Amino acid sequence: MTLLCVGLSHKQAPIAVREQIAVPSEQIEARLRQLKSLPGVREAMLVSTCNRIEIFAVADSRAAGEDVLETLGPVAAPHAVCRFEEEALRHLFRVAASLDSMVVGEAQILGQVKEAAAIAQQAGALGPELSKALARATTAAKRVRTETGIARGAVSLSSVAVQLAHKLLGSLDGRSVLLVGAGEMAQLAARELRTQGARELLVANRSPQQAEELAREVGGLPVSLAELPALLERADVAICSTGATQAVVTREMMARALKARRYRPIFLVDLTLPRNVEPTTNELENVYVYDLDDLERMAAQNRDLRTAQVGQAEEIVEQELKTFLLASRQRASVPVLARLRAHAESVARAEVEKTLASLQGLDEKQQKTVRAMASAIINKLLHAPTSRLRAEAGQGPLGEATAALFGLEGEAQQPADAEASSEEGPAEGAVLPLLRNR
Repeated sequence: MTLLCVGLSHKQAPIAVREQIAVPSEQIEARLRQLKSLPGVREAMLVSTCNRIEIFAVADSRAAGEDVLETLGPVAAPHAVCRFEEEALRHLFRVAASLDSMVVGEAQILGQVKEAAAIAQQAGALGPELSKALARATTAAKRVRTETGIARGAVSLSSVAVQLAHKLLGSLDGRSVLLVGAGEMAQLAARELRTQGARELLVANRSPQQAEELAREVGGLPVSLAELPALLERADVAICSTGATQAVVTREMMARALKARRYRPIFLVDLTLPRNVEPTTNELENVYVYDLDDLERMAAQNRDLRTAQVGQAEEIVEQELKTFLLASRQRASVPVLARLRAHAESVARAEVEKTLASLQGLDEKQQKTVRAMASAIINKLLHAPTSRLRAEAGQGPLGEATAALFGLEGEAQQPADAEASSEEGPAEGAVLPLLRNR
């Protein structure tokens, strides 16, 4: 079984590429079912955000990575990265801990990863291997947030957008700000904007109820999205974060609003993928459009300020990754150990029965002594092989060699519980329990 990660993020591809392969939330389950139908793919999870689209999967071999990549479409191929095994695991841990985010230390990504897992579970695509990896990745992310200062002073994309607006206008005092969309991004931006002293906070959303709720929370004014052309005449800054798949603010719409506002400057901050603002709108006089790639350049400055904290966070991720890999290798060693012990006990059982049959007149205590001796021999002989197999499982051919040397390849694999006994073996009185029934 192979763990793989196929996809791209803001680090590999510009927004023009990312928006072409973005998967709308309502299509994710269908995409997961498509991934599960690929040859050799056992489990799958799709993380699709404004800054990344990445598929984590468990497959029979690395060859499945090519098929997974094809599902992203031809535009993704020149930019996509394929990661396998430990590298794929490390990437999952770093993503969950916000170390691979545009804004390092932001809190939203862990929630997005959990949501992706929930959707995969609902689609029947999440299995035991991905579940175990996600559980440990979540542990790593929580440790990073509680044990380092990486989130201290860290900002979300919405916060970066507000900082940008402040920088462009010098001050938000007395300014009119329009929020197009009332989702999580808009909520974060609204709270920031209110603390920055914006005079007027207009909230437009497809759902009037959501607009009213957000406006009530931040002391803003709910407005209709149908009034967008007129609202663009009124606002100094518009922050767009709707879930629309096509441009909400078009060049033509903005051109008309620009005349009505007598070419007074307006700043449009687009937090979405696909983009809410038609890119060519930026070509209009006194219209300044900033998209996710522009925000990335600002966010890079914040990352530099937390370099020391990032180093500490990376150490935590490596610790958790090492613990997870060790546990996985130990789990991988259980089947061959179970078969080896079952094989040894089978041989010992046959020899003990043969010996007891030839020795007449032994009482129960003497028979128990013979059985205990057989068990002790098994435990002493298996002690070193057991230790080596547990320590090196997954890192070498010891498991296969053991199976070949003892002729275990054709034997039925025992469940994990079959290897619950330690190298020292069970206590006397519990040794070779099946012997008493023969």
